[in-house]
Amino acid sequence: MNTVMLSAAPAMPRGRLIGAYLEEARSECLRYMRAPGFMLPIMLFPAMFYLLFGVLMAKSNGAEAARYLLASYGVFGVMSPGLFGFGVSLALERDGGLLTFKRALPMPPGAYLLGKMLMAMAAAGVVILLLLTMALTLGHVSLSLSQAAALLLTGMLGVLPFCALGMFVGTLIKGQGAPGMLQLIYLPMSFLSGLWFPLPMLPKFLQQIAPVWPSYHLDMLALAAVGMNKGPLLGHVLVLIGFAAVFLLMAARRLRRHG
Repeated sequence: MNTVMLSAAPAMPRGRLIGAYLEEARSECLRYMRAPGFMLPIMLFPAMFYLLFGVLMAKSNGAEAARYLLASYGVFGVMSPGLFGFGVSLALERDGGLLTFKRALPMPPGAYLLGKMLMAMAAAGVVILLLLTMALTLGHVSLSLSQAAALLLTGMLGVLPFCALGMFVGTLIKGQGAPGMLQLIYLPMSFLSGLWFPLPMLPKFLQQIAPVWPSYHLDMLALAAVGMNKGPLLGHVLVLIGFAAVFLLMAARRLRRHG
């Protein structure tokens, strides 16, 4: 009987449907803006790394080193909103019952995830803009408008595979353990994919396994955006899409089973 009643329920008008998605996205933005202790490290951590290694220590190697590290530390920066913005918040909201409460609300089921995705993309965009400003003013990096726009777009879209990974981790562990677990993923992945140091500086066996990590493929796209990778890009795009799809499906399956 419940099934019949649900199937007979009138569909939400398109205007209200769009409004529900927009309202959820707005509430996510407000929630994170009111938590500077969470957002400031996400934005300032990669900026401090780039200032130290990409501007101050790279001066002796010229602007090309600063350009290279702009792409790499940009990827390092955009990973964080995806992993922590999704993983930690989802784990905490599951523990606190907020996710169960949202499921009971008359809202589209995808609005919750879409709101978090848009917030992660916005945070990634701010990170890239901050690094671009530092690169152009302090690092004396020469970039065309199209290259800067390509890097910004790469960062905002490139955060999505890490949203999927963070979402999956958030379904596995409790809220208190989520930050530590995600750090154990975030920092080693960044190092092993050549984001902190160029891959040729790493041991050969680490260079060979670098393509295992999604951050490596996003780094290749970011380097292409700033004109430092002329190789084919389709394979990197497909790997990132496949990675995002696999972890999103696994996370959705766990949420259906375990809440």
